[in-house]
Amino acid sequence: MLFSTHHPTMHHHRLRFILCLLPVLLAGFASSLLAQAPAARIQDVSPDKATELIAKQKPLILDVRTPEEFADGHLAGAVNISSADPEFSKKIAALDQTRPVLVHCAAGGRSRRVLPALEALKFPSIHHLAAGFNGWLDAGKPVQK
Repeated sequence: MLFSTHHPTMHHHRLRFILCLLPVLLAGFASSLLAQAPAARIQDVSPDKATELIAKQKPLILDVRTPEEFADGHLAGAVNISSADPEFSKKIAALDQTRPVLVHCAAGGRSRRVLPALEALKFPSIHHLAAGFNGWLDAGKPVQK
């Protein structure tokens, strides 16, 4: 039986065909997964990393604390939009989304909660000052009043 599936030559050809096709299939599958994976646009940063980021990339600095907290001291050049503002989503959507954004609150909780709203916009990257303004102060970083 020349065309039997048990013929050693036929088995060898099928195996070779499958082995040649396998890398192509795996590469296609991997590239489709990568194309669907969202870019890691949110990154927690320390006060030192934030200082470096401000110097090199000139991000939009978004302070989501209350106006009263902001008035007591803030990062130089920061824009204050309180996360408690009923118009928060509308106001952040009006910001310049061509720049990276550095977001913070006092200790990191409120700013962490607004990350999904920022991610839904077109900012090229989102940097979260995880230690917040308090961590910025503790690190001896400059404050504007």
